[in-house]
Amino acid sequence: MRPASHWQWRLVAAIAAKEWRDRLRNRWVLAVAVVFGAFALLIAYFGGAQSGVLGLRSAAVTVASLTSLAIYLVPLIALLLGFDAVVGERERGVLDLLLSQPITRAELLLGKYLGLAAALAMATLVGFGAALVPLAPSMDLTALAIYLRFVGSALMLGLAFLSLAVLVSTVARDRTRATGAAIALWFGFVLVFDLSLLGVLVATAGSHASTWAPYVLLLNPADVFRAINVFGADALRSSFGLGTLTAQGWNAAATLYGVLLAWIVAPLGAALWRFR
Repeated sequence: MRPASHWQWRLVAAIAAKEWRDRLRNRWVLAVAVVFGAFALLIAYFGGAQSGVLGLRSAAVTVASLTSLAIYLVPLIALLLGFDAVVGERERGVLDLLLSQPITRAELLLGKYLGLAAALAMATLVGFGAALVPLAPSMDLTALAIYLRFVGSALMLGLAFLSLAVLVSTVARDRTRATGAAIALWFGFVLVFDLSLLGVLVATAGSHASTWAPYVLLLNPADVFRAINVFGADALRSSFGLGTLTAQGWNAAATLYGVLLAWIVAPLGAALWRFR
């Protein structure tokens, strides 16, 4: 494989542009953007209905509610977007045709990932950004910063699961196995991981939980995303009594964003190695 400095980046860009146009053509980006925007508005305005309060509450509480939704929705959409990026092309007979061209496997895979990432980024930014328009008049600068932090970290969460999906697509032998692996990843990270951790905490009566539980959460990109938006807000951490679970310096922004970035880069690097 050619070194990165010798890659033909115009070919990578061409593959990425094709993937991005395909998602625009089949209205995938529009559909996801509408879903994100609709849920953001509904939660922002009706999230407090059970307590008899309608309309935008504090930005921190609104973002906490949106975080719970995004943890379920964003990984699912990212996995559905990327699970057949390679194995699907192989089954359709397109992969052999692409590889017969003067392009390396790494350039092809990176181009496909960047195109899918661009489509996911557009859907996320447009969807959550559109929801910001009616909410902005009732927000001050602090509230706006909290909301923008949520949108940025939601995009990083989606890219992390897109990297996992592309890795699955390079390893799986067919679309059926890739579909099963994608579903297993979603259940594992979104549902099973936290339930298992909760079970361990209950079984050990929370013994020394503050010394190890926060670091276990870093093994799950969904929990890192939650930590950025919940543990990162002092008001929320205090109101929900989460301060006892955090280790000193664990919720530093640089640490959490660095871990989430690693969840993007590491699976993609493994996919590039495997596909090569």
